[in-house]
Amino acid sequence: MKHVKAFGAFACDFVIGDDWRVALLVVAGLIVTALLAHAGGIPAWWVLPVVAFAALGWSVHRATASRGNRR
Repeated sequence: MKHVKAFGAFACDFVIGDDWRVALLVVAGLIVTALLAHAGGIPAWWVLPVVAFAALGWSVHRATASRGNRR
């Protein structure tokens, strides 16, 4: 049981990483992609890359904006 707990802690840290908001946006992007592909019948391969790049830009903006106040 100890190994299962350790693997769960590793997986949580690996997936969520430094920013839980980015992980949440990626999960939301996966859900939107699945809904568009299955319910709407729309080719939705493009949704996840758009969400990932937007999450990356938002994360970098937040990190650099907080550093700019320390000058």
